[in-house]
Amino acid sequence: MSVPDLEFSTSLLLCLIPLLCFFLKTTLTNFFSSKAGKLPRSYPLIGSYFAIKANMHRRAEWTGEIVTTLPNLTFTLRRPLGHSQVFTANPANVQHILKTNFSSYRKGELMHVTNRDFLGDGIFNIDGEKWKFQRQVSSHEFNTKSLRKFVETVAETELSERLIPILTSAAANKTVLDLQDILQRFAFDNICKVAFGYDPAYLLPSLPEAEFPVAFEDATRLISERLNSPLPLVWKIKRVFNVGSEKQLKEAVRIVREFAKEVVREKKQELREKSSIGSVDILSRFLTSGYYNEEFVTDVVISFILAGRDTTSAALIWFFWLVFCDPRVEKEILREIREKSESPVYDEVKDMTYTHASLCETMRLYPPVPLDTKVAMKHDVLPDGTAVKKGTKVIYHPYAMGRVEAVWGEDWADFRPERWLEEEAAGDGEGEGKWKFVARDPYTYPVFQAGPRVCLGKDMAFLQMKKVVAGVLRRFRVVPALEEGEKPVFVSYLTSKMKGGFPVRIEERVE
Repeated sequence: MSVPDLEFSTSLLLCLIPLLCFFLKTTLTNFFSSKAGKLPRSYPLIGSYFAIKANMHRRAEWTGEIVTTLPNLTFTLRRPLGHSQVFTANPANVQHILKTNFSSYRKGELMHVTNRDFLGDGIFNIDGEKWKFQRQVSSHEFNTKSLRKFVETVAETELSERLIPILTSAAANKTVLDLQDILQRFAFDNICKVAFGYDPAYLLPSLPEAEFPVAFEDATRLISERLNSPLPLVWKIKRVFNVGSEKQLKEAVRIVREFAKEVVREKKQELREKSSIGSVDILSRFLTSGYYNEEFVTDVVISFILAGRDTTSAALIWFFWLVFCDPRVEKEILREIREKSESPVYDEVKDMTYTHASLCETMRLYPPVPLDTKVAMKHDVLPDGTAVKKGTKVIYHPYAMGRVEAVWGEDWADFRPERWLEEEAAGDGEGEGKWKFVARDPYTYPVFQAGPRVCLGKDMAFLQMKKVVAGVLRRFRVVPALEEGEKPVFVSYLTSKMKGGFPVRIEERVE
């Protein structure tokens, strides 16, 4: 090697050593800072890439640990190539985003394009007139008459003829069930019956394997990974070449959309053959609304499955886990259940106050949608003074908001339904009074969103969950089949889940 070549190699090595040290330091710093819940270090060009990448599997917990340590409950996460995201658990900011300045925080074109392969133009992925139209048509199915019918026919049938026999068999045979799978099947059958007038019969004693639920699960996971990718260019390249996760997503979406289209075709056939049908469901309303496009109605079907299948089942699995861990709460819920009839009707289910509080407390700690993203349509300043540039993703954080000590107290980590209740004095002034539910400000507890996009199915979700709780706990104990000291692991895609499912044993109650 010549002297000039040697000098050049030496110079290059001297330049590379500091660079390698820099990246090593970055990796270690981000690793430890992510563990401690501190703001991750940000560097030119790459931002906080290493911290983001290291915490992809626990994004809600990691960002929640950071945001709850800050006085204003808000921070800006620097992403590669100069992009930023704002995370907030500040109720004033949440109200600003979801209500006061609603028109300035939308799904936006960036979110729409990212989710379009799966959600299309469904209600969760659009703004403007299409969103208003879907919301208006859907709202007819959530009145008191429809809710009463849901509790006393659809939910009761699914519970008594499908769920309870499966649990009875499991108790008799001492078999272990994946309760997460069981409740997803239950919720899937329910939403299909209510929204589409279609019974997929997924919750049967044989627990049949079906292509659609597996594909739906894969699609939600893969679209979530795409949405949260620190380098979106990567998934876009993979989509162009149809490789890796994008190839898997394409196949999963194909199966999901084919199922949804078949539901639409069957409903169209039913409407053609009958001058009037026994009951009007959401799908029928869309098909007879005068605005028909098969792709659009397919998007509607997929959105309702996502809303009805994954959210209520997510809340219920964490409910059964928390109740098992606290016998005192279980005893109080049982007392309330036994005050009702064997198959409680609408008014009785509605009045299950302590159970309602327990479900709210469950969703405070484990919200079905732990993070929700909007995009700023223009430059703005949040009420706490955080500057937001046009095009910035702003994420409000229900998971973190349920863990703010200033709001919930020093015992925020405890499962305590009483924080939602006040005891009313007994009518005669003697003995124990009744519980009265005390709702929280929706911008402090935005589990069902708030403002113009507040969840239409909130009341139906509570009625379904309370119906399940009453039917199951009256007859059975739900005992987690976990190793001693083992706890379920919280994971979140578009909605939250227990990693690997929730194995349980079912035990008949002995009076």
